[in-house]
Amino acid sequence: MRKVSFAEFGGPNVLHLVDAEEPHAGPGQIRVAVRAAGVNPVDWRVREGQMLKAHPIELPAGVGLDASGVVDEVGEGVEDVEVGDHVFGEGSSTYAEFAVLSAWARMPEGLTFEEAAGYPSVVETALRVIREVGVRPGQTLLVSGASGGVGSAVLQIARERGITVIGTAGAANQDYLRSLGAQATTYGEGWVERVRRLGHVDAALDLAGSGVIRELVELTGDPSRVVSIADLGAPEAGVRFSGVAGSVPDALAEAVGLISRGELHIPVEKSYTLAEAAAAHIDSQAGHSRGRRVVIV
Repeated sequence: MRKVSFAEFGGPNVLHLVDAEEPHAGPGQIRVAVRAAGVNPVDWRVREGQMLKAHPIELPAGVGLDASGVVDEVGEGVEDVEVGDHVFGEGSSTYAEFAVLSAWARMPEGLTFEEAAGYPSVVETALRVIREVGVRPGQTLLVSGASGGVGSAVLQIARERGITVIGTAGAANQDYLRSLGAQATTYGEGWVERVRRLGHVDAALDLAGSGVIRELVELTGDPSRVVSIADLGAPEAGVRFSGVAGSVPDALAEAVGLISRGELHIPVEKSYTLAEAAAAHIDSQAGHSRGRRVVIV
């Protein structure tokens, strides 16, 4: 089979499309014929060697956590899916023609493989950081870097829970944030005052790692009311860095419910082929996204 792999840590140029042996499902796992794989910031952070403490790996290594596809192998002890089922979930080395998943759910009706691949890690992260920051219905949550995949999910989930959301993003994505139920403003010079004019902030999330931790603490008045998923230096300011996933099966189950009820939709901004994985990483690192990026297999 074909898969994207890297034999050394470094920039996008270390990614190569190679021939590899097919993986097989072990106990409690399934294998899917991959139709699409989600592109997440953790993918290029692993490629650069940033995540070795949290995610030790041996080289050469594959790339990718999220995938959608067709079940073609079921491991021992798995009873909730059968060969031929359409699923989305999380596993390893998902930029490939076949991948093993350790958490999955059946795809909601009407969702394409391309769309489904963009949800697993994104929804788990969104649910986790909303929980960790402790924001409650009736309060206001500020989301810095709100137009990407996690931000898109946070805005919609928070709205569904009765939380008011203020989102920051580039000028081109202001209408997009408003379409998701947020009060929107741009980042850049004067952004703190623009946020203050929109209202009091009870809690804040840093999703972009753009050096705004100090300002988020200033706006909330308390480092414990700020959570970052993108700034490894956040703990130096007393802010929690959230990088360890919670229950992915639970997150997928909640995602299925939200999607089926029409309360969550994350658009796919751009798709890439396996051979274009390096370009996908370059674009992901550049930011300024609207929704999700995926690799089509």
